[in-house]
Amino acid sequence: MPSVQANGIDINYDVQGTGEPLVLIPYLAADHACYAFQVAEYAKHYTCFSVDLRGAGLSGKPEGTYTTELLADDIAAFMQATAIERAHVFGLSLGAAAGMWLAAKHPERVKSLSLHSAWTASDPFLRAVVESWQTMAQALASVPEMIIQGIFPWCFTPEMYTARPEYVDSLAEFVRGRPAAPVDAFIRQSGAVLAHDATAVLGSIQAPTLITFGRHDLVCSTRFAAPLSEAIGNSEVIVFEDCSHAPIYENVEGFNRPTLDFLQRHSG
Repeated sequence: MPSVQANGIDINYDVQGTGEPLVLIPYLAADHACYAFQVAEYAKHYTCFSVDLRGAGLSGKPEGTYTTELLADDIAAFMQATAIERAHVFGLSLGAAAGMWLAAKHPERVKSLSLHSAWTASDPFLRAVVESWQTMAQALASVPEMIIQGIFPWCFTPEMYTARPEYVDSLAEFVRGRPAAPVDAFIRQSGAVLAHDATAVLGSIQAPTLITFGRHDLVCSTRFAAPLSEAIGNSEVIVFEDCSHAPIYENVEGFNRPTLDFLQRHSG
């Protein structure tokens, strides 16, 4: 995998496809491969730059306080280092939080913005969930096992666990097969989730924006739909009726089709 120095750290990334640049920002504790099911389709139309965020994958994991604004600054520096003047920007959960800061602070760099399972500012419920993940990661001394035991049940519906247990097992093996973040790096990265508050800057976002939710998502539920769509002027909302926090895995085709349609409507 290639890497570049940007904003004082090494940023690892992967490039696939041809066409206009599309920057994909991972979610909490994940590396660039988390969007494999999307890149397989998107790369037919776009040059997909999938990054490892600070604190995860093979990117730098320096000490200090991580914020979603800092992660956005990392992505802006990454784009400068790789000569990406302007790109479509895509992120789920933590990736969406970084994406909204990127679009607000660097509007000239963002052609379109895709915010999936996003939230405006961390509320007491979201913080309680993420703090439980921090406790579990420390107790298990393993970020991959915390993801499988602690985060998966918030990402998938009970119906998926019941009807597709082999698929859930395959996703668990996928997690175990990726570079594991140290627990201390996870604590720093999840700290960025706990502190996230982009309320004051959402009105600065100029790019056409797609906002999506899973109907059964509790962590980033549709309680955030109105605050996001009302603050971001040129935005539209899609709700995936059969999904929880991770439609990218729970209904791959149902997610990819409308999200690719949005990208193509704002290309060229």
